[in-house]
Amino acid sequence: MKVLSQTYIKREEHTTGGFLFWIYIYFAIDFFLHLSARMPGYGVIRPTLLLVVIISVFQLLQWEKSGEITKEKAFRVMLWLLFYIVITLPLVTWPGSVLMQNIPAFVKAVVFFFFTALIVDTEKRLKLFLFVFILCQLIRVLEPLYLHITEGYWGDKTYLGHGEFAQRLSGAPSDVVNPNGLGFVIVTLIPYLYYLLWKVRALAYRLIFLGLMPALIYALVLTMSRGAFIAMLVVIWMLFKESSHKFGMLLILIASMMAVWVNLSDVHKERYLSLVSSDTRQSASAEGRIQGMKDEFIVALERPLIGHGLGTSREAKANADAGWLISHNLYLEILIEIGLVGLLIFFSFIKSIYRKFRQNREQMESLFAADTDTFIWRLNSALTAVFWMYIVYSINYFGLSAYYWYLFAGLTIAFSRIYFGSGEKTAAERVSHG
Repeated sequence: MKVLSQTYIKREEHTTGGFLFWIYIYFAIDFFLHLSARMPGYGVIRPTLLLVVIISVFQLLQWEKSGEITKEKAFRVMLWLLFYIVITLPLVTWPGSVLMQNIPAFVKAVVFFFFTALIVDTEKRLKLFLFVFILCQLIRVLEPLYLHITEGYWGDKTYLGHGEFAQRLSGAPSDVVNPNGLGFVIVTLIPYLYYLLWKVRALAYRLIFLGLMPALIYALVLTMSRGAFIAMLVVIWMLFKESSHKFGMLLILIASMMAVWVNLSDVHKERYLSLVSSDTRQSASAEGRIQGMKDEFIVALERPLIGHGLGTSREAKANADAGWLISHNLYLEILIEIGLVGLLIFFSFIKSIYRKFRQNREQMESLFAADTDTFIWRLNSALTAVFWMYIVYSINYFGLSAYYWYLFAGLTIAFSRIYFGSGEKTAAERVSHG
């Protein structure tokens, strides 16, 4: 326990000012809740990009305090990805579209990696940032659900065939997420809520968890997102695998799934059955998604090495007469936009994240093995479940210019810096030098 206390004392030293941290918190709230769509006139000043510039300038001015991050493999790989996108810009199919339309969205997403890794540098800040992140995501789910219950709001619909449509719940009018995006938000929330509320073993926290889960599951059903359903299965498996009460959890899962299934409408049942059956009305849309992936692979082969340009998946498909709808596959999106070289760099980025949280786990087992109910263990378990869910859901969810992988990478590095410091030392080396 001596090593444990020394680790905490060392990691509670701030490397960035409190003012900068609070600006980042405001940036996260502005980004996730889309304040420019809620406040008339606010969007004129381009607040999100303005905040990116402000935070970046402040961070550069005190870079000497946070230079440790340059030792991280993920940081170096990310710089290579940014460098690659810049130097290949003149060679892509539509450099004008990249510059004029797509760079801002990518910048607002990728900064989550740098800002989180650099600014969230103590356990107190980590907890506060996670609280703000989770609260914002809950608002994004509960707001459209409330509008649905009180006003009949749906936000989107899907074609069933034979001239029939079915309503699907999407994000609130001020949000930008479609039903699949809303499903992604819900499934991302569940591991965090489970490990940071239910596993606390305090009655108040567990009551909050039990109060939120029915609403989240109901909202997930209303999205009719098959990809989110598959991602949910991944999350359930990860929670089951980590559980010390597997039999009881299995009984609860079976009972819950049966209760949900018998209350589903025929349209919803057909939607989920279309994943495994070709005899339902909605199996055509599932087959269409597979055909869309094949078409996108062919489009990617037109410019296999460097791609058509950042954010141009839809444009590339339309110009190749492959339709304008994209199949929501991150890996194919990357292949189309930044080519095989870019895809390999991105895979290296994902691999570096995986190695980092595996390293975090190894060091936890050495330093915190006797204290598995602590925040550090619960957060690591949540991040592990989220990682594997992202890996699977990226097959059904595009997002090279979406925040989720970058924020996750930033959290993983922040976690490591707070509890173990930066660098490539093994757990055994850190203990021996503790």
